Amino acid sequence: MSIAADKKNIENTLLVYRQKLDEIPDDLFNTTPPNGGWSYAEVYSHIMQATVASFIAVEKCSNGTGKTHTKNLNWLGRLVLFLGFFPGMKFKAPASIAGMAVNISKEEARNLIIKVKKRLDEVVPDIAGAPRFCKMKHPRFGMLNAKQWLRFTGIHLEHHIRQLKRIDKYFRKR
Repeated sequence: MSIAADKKNIENTLLVYRQKLDEIPDDLFNTTPPNGGWSYAEVYSHIMQATVASFIAVEKCSNGTGKTHTKNLNWLGRLVLFLGFFPGMKFKAPASIAGMAVNISKEEARNLIIKVKKRLDEVVPDIAGAPRFCKMKHPRFGMLNAKQWLRFTGIHLEHHIRQLKRIDKYFRKR
């Protein structure tokens, strides 16, 4: 995918998050499903914070303050970026990331979506000129450069849309 296509994908996915936010009943937004997992609010908190963190990595790679590294993605990272989605397995967020998922209000979620969109617009223009070997470490996928971080961000956002749909299914069964 091109940088422009990855950006458009992220913008479209953020729009889905925004629309979904309006569809989620207020009384269920912070409710943890009894079968376990995160509440809607925790998913929004996690994905928006993780996306901002990914954009910090994009920025560091683009401006040359990441690590100059010839080491590449590991096999899982290559697979995910090649496929454009997480394979049919469930991934557990690393403890450092999972601990950041907290219940937030719908207004906080809206504000985070706006923040993410703004950061996307700020970081994308510099990706084309980013040094290819300037990378930042992903906790699961190895060393990613700016373009790879952007692609990962879109894939990660889409992955959590599927998680929101699983939460929907649970609450519809009730």
